Amino acid sequence: PHWWANLDLAKHLLSWTLKYVIMAKFRRRTCIILSLFILFIFSLMMGLKLLRPNSATFGAPFGLDLLPELHQQTIHLGKKTDFQKSDRINSETNTKNLKSVEITMKPSKTSELNLEELPPLNYFLHVFYYSWYGNPQFDGKYIHWNHLVLEHWDPRIAKNYPQGRHSPPDDIGSSFYPELGSYSSRDPTVIETHMRQMRSASIGVLALSWYPPDSSDENGEATDNLVPTILDKAHKYNLKVTFHIEPYNNRDDENMYKNVKYIIDKYGNHPAFYRYKTKTGNALPMFYVYDSYITKPEKWANLLTTSGSQSVRNSPYDGLFIALLVEEKHKYDILKSGFDGIYTYFATNGFTYGSSHQNWANLKYFCDKYNLIFIPSVGPGYIDTSIRPWNSQNTRNRINGKYYEVALSAALQTHPSLISITSFNEWHEGTQIEKAVPKRTSNTVYLDYRPHKPSLYLELTRKWSEKYSKDRTTYTSDQQLH
Repeated sequence: PHWWANLDLAKHLLSWTLKYVIMAKFRRRTCIILSLFILFIFSLMMGLKLLRPNSATFGAPFGLDLLPELHQQTIHLGKKTDFQKSDRINSETNTKNLKSVEITMKPSKTSELNLEELPPLNYFLHVFYYSWYGNPQFDGKYIHWNHLVLEHWDPRIAKNYPQGRHSPPDDIGSSFYPELGSYSSRDPTVIETHMRQMRSASIGVLALSWYPPDSSDENGEATDNLVPTILDKAHKYNLKVTFHIEPYNNRDDENMYKNVKYIIDKYGNHPAFYRYKTKTGNALPMFYVYDSYITKPEKWANLLTTSGSQSVRNSPYDGLFIALLVEEKHKYDILKSGFDGIYTYFATNGFTYGSSHQNWANLKYFCDKYNLIFIPSVGPGYIDTSIRPWNSQNTRNRINGKYYEVALSAALQTHPSLISITSFNEWHEGTQIEKAVPKRTSNTVYLDYRPHKPSLYLELTRKWSEKYSKDRTTYTSDQQLH
């Protein structure tokens, strides 16, 4: 009968409808899974790009036309130069115009740190330290926290970005916010807290940013009068202090001789004054020389070679002078100048030849060949868009500490005599390992170290300091055996 045929047809229709619905659901689910997978792969690729950028994407060599010797319109942050023109990239940046909510964590208690339980200090691990910050309580005004927003040199690009000056304490010239707030570098309790943090990280030496008496960086004030307090506080925790000589006005061989003499005469007898024991057994002061390449090799040779007219060699003012290597060609200028070693400073893997991890093995080989000290500089990340809003291209995401650990691992692989960390507290460029806390205001949400504690980078430093100490003992004893 016909109703059987109708029933059969109904069954087919029902079966077809169910299959269609199942297939539609399957396709939808597949599309969602596929979309999530593509998003995951994209996120992973972006993360890897920030972790270990391909230097080829930055030009050849990236940004070097903007460094002081080659570009007329450089803007110094007391020491740093402008970077390559850049389009805005959506990476690690501040978020603006959030709801008016304020979050600030309280500083952790210093009693948390039991110095007796910590591993020994590693005097082969140095950290760059800045004492240029000020606030009204100690300095009568804010210094450096209220940093200018630096304009791009191209007016067409500059007009697209904010201008003016930061307004502390809620608005500071940094993408992160310090646990200690907008502190003063003159505050003795701040200096002591910094020394305790360095001690907790097993860092043995701080390389103090230094300008001659009565001079300073473009955004700050003279800080040489802070050196005695810094030395005293460092000594309390068995830390040592070396000097990072900045590019002060008209720096040349003659005034460098006077300034080296000043430092050694005034601070050289302090128990916290750092000396490095060379292979010949001499214990000599060390001087990092920032932007050393600005000065011609012939001028440096007057100071740093035995036949030079201003020579410090074989005198009471002899020392180990460490040049900043930016371009590969600087190797030969450094040799001609009479420097004792090189460092790479920048915490931006891929920014310069010297700061690119992939070049460190070659640099170490060069240094070994010419009896120079190789000091790779490692950093936890980089972001300076609070003061150079147009420079997001150079941001290096911290990736919850992975970026830092990749840099430390790359440094250790070269078996260096020393390692330097950029930086303890260069907040403007986001290279600090000092404790930072979550903070949100009506205009800004600051970056922070969550989901980890404010002490994350101090703890990572301690871990790698111990590893470096053990590794160094092994490879230096191997060298002695051979």
